Amino acid sequence: MDSATLLARITDYASRPNPYPLYAELREAGPVVPQADGSYLIGTYHHIAALLHDPRMSADPRTRGEATHKPPFLRLDDPEHHRLRTLAMRPFGPPHSPGRVDGMRGEIDRITRELLEPFEAGRQIDIVDDFAYPLPVTVICRLLGVPHEDEPLFRAWSDAIVAAADVRPDDSTEPDKAGDQARMEMGGYLLNLAEQRRGKPGDDMLSAFANEPDPALRLTDEELAETAVLLLIAGHETTVNLITNGALTLLRHPEQLDRLRREPELLPRAVEELLRYEPPVHMRERIPHADIDIAGTLVPAGASVVLVLASGNRDPMRFRDPDRFDPARPDNQHLGFGSGIHACYGGPLARVEAYAALGALLPRLGSARLVEDPPPYRQNAMLRGPRHLPIHL
Repeated sequence: MDSATLLARITDYASRPNPYPLYAELREAGPVVPQADGSYLIGTYHHIAALLHDPRMSADPRTRGEATHKPPFLRLDDPEHHRLRTLAMRPFGPPHSPGRVDGMRGEIDRITRELLEPFEAGRQIDIVDDFAYPLPVTVICRLLGVPHEDEPLFRAWSDAIVAAADVRPDDSTEPDKAGDQARMEMGGYLLNLAEQRRGKPGDDMLSAFANEPDPALRLTDEELAETAVLLLIAGHETTVNLITNGALTLLRHPEQLDRLRREPELLPRAVEELLRYEPPVHMRERIPHADIDIAGTLVPAGASVVLVLASGNRDPMRFRDPDRFDPARPDNQHLGFGSGIHACYGGPLARVEAYAALGALLPRLGSARLVEDPPPYRQNAMLRGPRHLPIHL
């Protein structure tokens, strides 16, 4: 097939259950593969890692010259990105010290146990709807201070925002319009919640943002709304995929599932291997500030450069036997949460939740079976994961 159609084939929904043969084709086609839509695909580990750390590459869609509104800080460049990311991270606690995430471990374990109570032998359950989705949503809502009864509001908003963030080879603007509307509505809700806490702080992150005493460290209303939306999305979307892909992978590899049940101390390494083998995030877009030479290919300023992280994670030039799931794999510097200044800042929370979730699932998965394989997948090619994962206990 023509390598110039790779992005269209990767993003085609028919490829969602198994895009990995296309990633192998991408790596074979070269470090830089121009696409028919004018974008450039990068699928090799070392080139992706280098570009994630290259200051000539922008995350900001306005680099193309488009007159769009200011994006969330995930899509900003330094120094503005660094300022907002630092302010957003302050309520989590100082780096390398116990903070809110570590303080939530007991609560995460308790929520996990409550969600698993209905998981009885003989029942059919959906790993996504009954477990992998409600766990991280409940956790991030507790951290932010969102009332429990309002949690269902966020699913439709999140779905629209994530759909708009997908890598698309067409020029459709419908997902962008729906995503902007959802972002505005969710931001308005969270900003209103923060306003209610102003002067009456609780022990939650919205209270911390709304009652920051130092004017130099205070977020504007727009920044607070955008940051809270980003925290809520980043705080659960990747984790839903990580837990669901993890359960699916373990059920497909019963010998490794049995090994983890015998050796639960391997679980942290197994989670890192899941982040490599079936990562929650498959692609990231970058845009050159100026014309740039990448591995001998001149990529013009403003072009869309799609870094296929999941392809880099299966690169045999970096990982030995990359298509094998090995929960004890050594030297596992994967790209599951990206790298560089834009590395996923929800990563530490996702890991804690994955340890709790998969550790609690292990005893129950040994006698479980998949109802359908492959399961139905979500539309999104960038944040790839099953939409449902029915299993019989």
